[in-house]
Amino acid sequence: MNDDMQEIMEDFLIEAFEMVEQLDQDLVELESNPEDLDLLNRIFRVAHTIKGSSSFLNFDVLTHLTHNMEDVLNKARRGELKITPDIMDVILESIDLMKALLNVIRDNGTDANSGIDVSDCVKKLQAISKGTSPTEEAPATEQTPKAAQTTSTDSAPAESGPVDSSPALEEPEPDYANMSPEEVEAEIARLLAKRQAEDKKRREEKRKEEAQTAKQESAPSSNAQQKPAAAAPKPATKAPAKADKEGQKSPSVAVEPTVRVDVKRLDHLMNLIGELVLGKNRLIRIYGDVEERYDGEKFLEELNQVVSSISTVTTDLQLAVMKTRMLPVGKVFSKFPRMVRDLSRELGKNIELIISGEETELDKSIVEEIGDPLIHIIRNSCDHGIETPDIRKANGKSETGKVELKAYNEGNHIVIEIADDGKGLDANMLKTKAIEKGLISERDADSMSDKEAFAIIFRPGFSTAAAITNVSGRGVGMDVVKTNVEKLNGIIEIDSEKGIGTTQKLKIPLTLAIMQALLVGVQEEYYAIPLSSVLETVRVSQDEIYTVDGKSVLRLRNEVLSLVRLADIFKVDSVLENLNEVYVVIIGLAEQKIGVIVDYLIGQEEVVIKSLGYYLKGTEGIAGATVRGDGKITLIADVAAMMDMAKDVKVSVNNLVSQNTVAKAKQTPSDYIVLAIDDSSTDRAIMKKCLKPLGVTVLEASNGLEGLEIVKNGDHDLDAVLVDIEMPRMDGYTFASEVRKYNRFKNLPLIAVTSRTSKTDRMRGVESGMTEYITKPYTPEYLLNVVKRNINLQVSGE
Repeated sequence: MNDDMQEIMEDFLIEAFEMVEQLDQDLVELESNPEDLDLLNRIFRVAHTIKGSSSFLNFDVLTHLTHNMEDVLNKARRGELKITPDIMDVILESIDLMKALLNVIRDNGTDANSGIDVSDCVKKLQAISKGTSPTEEAPATEQTPKAAQTTSTDSAPAESGPVDSSPALEEPEPDYANMSPEEVEAEIARLLAKRQAEDKKRREEKRKEEAQTAKQESAPSSNAQQKPAAAAPKPATKAPAKADKEGQKSPSVAVEPTVRVDVKRLDHLMNLIGELVLGKNRLIRIYGDVEERYDGEKFLEELNQVVSSISTVTTDLQLAVMKTRMLPVGKVFSKFPRMVRDLSRELGKNIELIISGEETELDKSIVEEIGDPLIHIIRNSCDHGIETPDIRKANGKSETGKVELKAYNEGNHIVIEIADDGKGLDANMLKTKAIEKGLISERDADSMSDKEAFAIIFRPGFSTAAAITNVSGRGVGMDVVKTNVEKLNGIIEIDSEKGIGTTQKLKIPLTLAIMQALLVGVQEEYYAIPLSSVLETVRVSQDEIYTVDGKSVLRLRNEVLSLVRLADIFKVDSVLENLNEVYVVIIGLAEQKIGVIVDYLIGQEEVVIKSLGYYLKGTEGIAGATVRGDGKITLIADVAAMMDMAKDVKVSVNNLVSQNTVAKAKQTPSDYIVLAIDDSSTDRAIMKKCLKPLGVTVLEASNGLEGLEIVKNGDHDLDAVLVDIEMPRMDGYTFASEVRKYNRFKNLPLIAVTSRTSKTDRMRGVESGMTEYITKPYTPEYLLNVVKRNINLQVSGE
C-alpha cells in the first residue's frame, strides 16, 4: 500500500473509532425512544459513512456487514420498521462485530482472513429487512457476501442502492501495484468525483421520496386543517436537509482546531513539571533561610518578588499541563448503558440507568484504571440490588429499578456515586454468611457496626449469590474493586438501607502525579502521608492513652481508636521518652480509622510522586517517594497497606514508656556517662580531673568527627557531652548541628567549653544547638556544678 492509501486508511480508522465510541449509548437510547428521528439519523450516518469508506478501501467483510445494518436502520428511519428489543439485540451484535473488524483492520491492515464470521448476523439483518423474524430466517440458505449485498441493495433502493457498493461490486479491481504515482492519484480523483456525483444523486432521490411521503400524509386531512397540514411538511423536509448538511460537513469535523499529541509526550511534560515543582519548593525553602540570615537587606524584597512570580507561574503551568491530560469521565460512562441494557435482558429485570456529571474531568491514567471497578459495582447493583419486577411490585415499588451513576468534584478529588433503589444490604445476613465462610469470628460480628458489616462484601471470596452465574456468585469482584481503587490512592464507601437501596461512593484524586501531603517525622526518618487520608492531628497526654488486650487505644470524642506508633509499623529504631504529650495523626479509609503516633509534625507540602524503581517497588506500606524542599528524600506512605500493617502491631505505648524509664534508671554515679571532646589531651585530662568528685564515667574523643561516631553508634547511653569549639576535622559548632539533626538526641545536654568569649560566638553556639556555654579558664567547681545540673545527678559523689 502506497503512502497516500496508508494515510487515507489511518484517517478512516481514526474517524471510525471516534464515531463507534458513542454508538452503544445512542442505540440503547434509541430503544427507549424509537421515534427519535435525529437519533436515528445520527446512528444511520455512522453506519453509512463506515460502509462507504470501507467499500472504497476494499474492506469487503466490513462493507458487507455495515451495508445490511444500514438497510435495517434506513427502514427504521422511513417508519417501515419499529425497533423492538429483539431487533436491537441483532443491531448491537452487528455493532460488536463492526468493532472487532475495525480492530483487526487496525492491527493487520485488512479484514480478510480475520477469523470473524459475520454471516449469521448478516442473515438476521436481512431477515429483519424483509420483515420476518430474525430467528425464523436464521437457518435460511447462506448467500455469498456479494449476492447478499445485491439482494439487500434491491430491498432498499432509496438510501443504500448500488450507489456506495458499486466501486467494490461492478468494477474490476485496478492493479494498484503496477500503477505509477500519477495514475494512482488520477484513479483516486476519479473515484472521489464519481462518489460525489452518486451522493448528490442519492440526496435528490431522498428529497423527492420524503416530499412524496409528506404529500401522502397530508392528503387525508380535512379542508379545515389543510393550511396547518400544508405547513407541516416544511420542518419534516428540513430535518433531512439539515442531516444532509451535516453529512456534507462531516469530513471537516476532523479538521478542528486541535492537535493530536502522543500520550508519551504529555507524560514526559508532566514529569518535567514535577521537577519544576520540586525546584519551586526548594527555592522557597532557600529564600526562607536567606530571609532569616539577611533580615532587613534591600535585595530581599526583589528576591521575594522573583520567588513569588516563579511560584505562581509554576502552579499555573502545572494546572495547565494537568488540564491537557484530563479526560471527561463520560469516556468510561458511555459503555455502561449498553451493559445495563444487556444485563436487564439477561436477568429478566427492568433496569434504567441514569447518568449525570459525565463532563467531570479526571487524569487520563485514572480514567483508564477506573473502568473495571465501576463495571463490577454496576453489575453487582443489577444482579444483587435490583429485584425482579414481580417482587418490586409486591413491595410497592415501580417495576423498573433505577441505577444512578453520577460524578462530581469535591476539592482535589472526584466522587463517583453509584446508587440503586433495590433491596439494600442486610447487615445481619452479611455477618452470618461471613461467619459461615470463616472470614470473621462471632466476637467480631457482635462488635461490628452496620457500616463495618457492609464492608464485608469487599473481603476476598465473599459472595451472597445463591447460585453461580456468568454475572456473579464466584466471590471475586468486589475485593478486586477495593484493591484497584486503593491503588489509585482512592477510598470506597458503602451505605445501605434494607428495602430502600444501596449507595457506593468512590473518592479518587484528580491526578496521580502531584498531591498534597502531611510531612511527619519519626526519629530521623521523614514520611509523607496523603492529606486526603488525614482526618485530623491532635496532641494527647499519656494519661489519655489506655491499654486493651496488650494494644494501645485512644479515646477521642466518645470514639475509641486503635493507637500505634509509626516507628512500630515501619520498624524504625526509636527512643520513647516519658513525655507529657505526644503527636497523633488520625488517618482514615472509608469507615476505618486509626491513630498514628509520630515524633513531630513538619507541615503540609505539595509533593511529586516518584516511583521507587524496580527493586523497591514492592515495599509494603510505601507508595513512592518524593524530594523535599531541602533536597532530601521522603517516603510516601500507602495508607491502606499501613492500616493493614498496623493490625499486626501489638505494642502498648504505656508499657514501652515504663520499660524505657526502668532501663534508664541510674543506680550509682558511675552509671552516668559524660563524653569529653577536645583535640588537646591536656584539656581532656583537666575535664576528667574536675569531674572525678562526681564519680561519673568519662569517655574521651580527640575531635568532633570521632565524638559524633561515639554519639551515633549508641553503644553508650550518654548523659552529657563537653565539647571544645576549635578542633580539626570537625569543629564544635558543626558537631552540635549534626547531633541535633537526630531526634533521639534533641534533649542531650551539649556543653561548649572554649576560649572564645565574644557575644557572636555565644549566639552561634546557641543557634547550633549548645545547651550551655563555658569559657576558659573555669574553676573545677563551676564545671562540676554545670555538669551535675544538666545530667540531673541524684546521688552525691564522695
